[in-house]
Amino acid sequence: MSEEDWDRVIAINLKGTFLVTQAAAQALVSSGCRGSIINISSIIGKVGNIGQINYASSKAGVIGLTQTAARELGRHGIRCNSVLPGFIATPMTQKMPEKVKDKVTAMIPLGHMGDPEDVADVVAFLASEDSGYITGAAVEVTGGLFM
Repeated sequence: MSEEDWDRVIAINLKGTFLVTQAAAQALVSSGCRGSIINISSIIGKVGNIGQINYASSKAGVIGLTQTAARELGRHGIRCNSVLPGFIATPMTQKMPEKVKDKVTAMIPLGHMGDPEDVADVVAFLASEDSGYITGAAVEVTGGLFM
């Protein structure tokens, strides 16, 4: 992997998440508002994947960033959680060869890739007061897939 490829993915996935989290935290703290910050990581950030060292590292960093932000911002009433999607039916996964998709799907206990709405539902829950005592969590949305 080239250093340029490494830097580009880290800049987008990790630095970008840091900057948005920082801006949201500053706005919430300065306004005195409680709130919820939700970052999108990936199951790959937890388990790794061949050929994706930059992606896996960046998404692992998002998990650590979010857990640290939860510790730092909890005293302000701000909850921070991350969501770790697995294989979700998106334009990115649609580009996978059919043979690879079939192999991955066979490993998912629920027997199919997730839908974007599956991830959105978890994000909506974490944004709501129904999750008012959840912070620092990394919620997996994987259909039970443990790689």
